[in-house]
Amino acid sequence: MSHSIFAFVVVLGILVFFHELGHFLLARFFGVGVETFSLGFGPKIYKKKVGLTEYCLSLIPLGGYVKMVGEEPNQPIEPKDINLSFSHKKLFQKAVIVAAGPLFNFLLAFLIFYVIAQFSGMYILKPVVGNVGDNTPAKAAGVLSGDIVKSVQDKTVESWDDMVEIIGNSTGEPLKIVILRNSELLTLMIKPELKVTKNIFGEDTNKYMIGISAKSGEVQHIPLNPFQALAEGVKQTWRISSLTILSVVKIFQGTVPTDTLGGPIMIAQMAGQQAKEGMINLAFFIAMLSINLGIINLFPVPVLDGGHLFFFGVEAITGKATSDKVREKANQVGIALLVALMVFVFYNDIVRIFTK
Repeated sequence: MSHSIFAFVVVLGILVFFHELGHFLLARFFGVGVETFSLGFGPKIYKKKVGLTEYCLSLIPLGGYVKMVGEEPNQPIEPKDINLSFSHKKLFQKAVIVAAGPLFNFLLAFLIFYVIAQFSGMYILKPVVGNVGDNTPAKAAGVLSGDIVKSVQDKTVESWDDMVEIIGNSTGEPLKIVILRNSELLTLMIKPELKVTKNIFGEDTNKYMIGISAKSGEVQHIPLNPFQALAEGVKQTWRISSLTILSVVKIFQGTVPTDTLGGPIMIAQMAGQQAKEGMINLAFFIAMLSINLGIINLFPVPVLDGGHLFFFGVEAITGKATSDKVREKANQVGIALLVALMVFVFYNDIVRIFTK
């Protein structure tokens, strides 16, 4: 348990630090004074003032904050501090400062994926046939276990995923598939069948298949140069970001059950498990959480960064800032929503513990 708590604090500390660092660096870049940079909330365990900024470690490790000069529009500002005031900066500058937190979470994920790709390379499943199903197009065409798929419709196949994608995206016409068998290249014409399968969200989906499965253990390691690792970092960040957004949409649609949502207890348990598996697993877990944190913070909910950006967008369109009264009411609604969400995910966490 203590192992999980320690891993949780480390993971959350990294995520919060990068998020707040984004706000801090862009605030300083645009000349905004930062009064406090805190990891955690509540009573301050440690603090050190450097220039205008007080750097703090606070007791409750469930977040952090950057307090800027003139952050509140109605906050009285000394004339000498006007040039340091956040609320007196141009609209696009304020928007960039606010957006920098979530964007730094995406940056953290990219850096982690890049480093993993650079030092560990890629592992791909080779396009080697394992089982050939009975009464399937592959069986009828003469495909055998151990055959290596080299190309489909003259498109080179490097991995099992390449082959699945090409066949799955076909339109049902006969496909020219070149296989390697006992050092001999053979060309087969196979007409895929449209099958109903389950996607990762448990939804029925139609997909063209030929009735083969991969041979287990046929994995290839591919080392990557720095440029390939860079591309892989971008690809992984985009893929997981897209999947996360789609998961959120599926939750609202009711496709993904809400009891899959987890809170701090679930994160602590998973952090502990990943830490036991090794540094690469833990780093990958941090990257995925960082993307989740970045996306959640971009939701147009008052008190979140996305809520501030929403108000800035309204101001950009209408030419006037939202009134303090409207902001105050919106913030109250936003806080209520976040509290309700926290209560719900804590409930899910507790139910999981007692139903194991």
